Amino acid sequence: MLSYMSYLLRVVLPDRPGTLGAVATALGAAGIDIVSVTVVERTASGAVDDLLVMLPPGGLADRAMSAAQSVPGVVVESLRPFLADGGGVASDLDLVDALTDRPLDAAATLTELAPGVFNADWAVLLEHVGAGDVRVRETSVGAPTLGGDDLGVPERVRLPLPWLPLDRARRIGPDEGTFPPRWKAVSMELAAAPVGCDRLVILIGRPGGPAFRASEVDRLAHLAGIAASLSRTGRP
Repeated sequence: MLSYMSYLLRVVLPDRPGTLGAVATALGAAGIDIVSVTVVERTASGAVDDLLVMLPPGGLADRAMSAAQSVPGVVVESLRPFLADGGGVASDLDLVDALTDRPLDAAATLTELAPGVFNADWAVLLEHVGAGDVRVRETSVGAPTLGGDDLGVPERVRLPLPWLPLDRARRIGPDEGTFPPRWKAVSMELAAAPVGCDRLVILIGRPGGPAFRASEVDRLAHLAGIAASLSRTGRP
């Protein structure tokens, strides 16, 4: 039995009243339902929204792009399958609540739940122990192995990561390390933020894009700062 497929459609909307409604109408006419709308960024010229859409059985993803872009001024930035459930956490506020509930494990909780908040596929918490020595402290569901040594505890990362230590949250480019070849093939987008210090860093990955926008990087930095603060104050 065929089932509905979920996709994440990121659109850039012009600053014109009724544009989002027009997009919803166009998608509906194509048999595509909008499940949720998340405002990613607002600018002087408009807004960037993430639309979680459901395609009917046998529906082609290209129909969603064509329908959205049929509205004048609308640009589709990306369309990708939506697979992660994020542990039931879908907003920054939900994540902060989860961090507050588990202050001693705040960094681990951040790593576990951040993918759901940022519509990413995975997250890892890395610790830069010393020159050439990076360890994996925590991973989310679906996190890739980073060329690690299975005998190491915590697992040692074998891939060069020259951007560590990291003093501020930012996007990580594809040329900033020797990443797995598959990452380039799937257009992996990366963002990272320090968690309390420049040697403990959360890295999140989003295959197929879209690229992390400045507002998303700022949110990641804010949430990482909250996790670090709770970890310190939650200690007995």
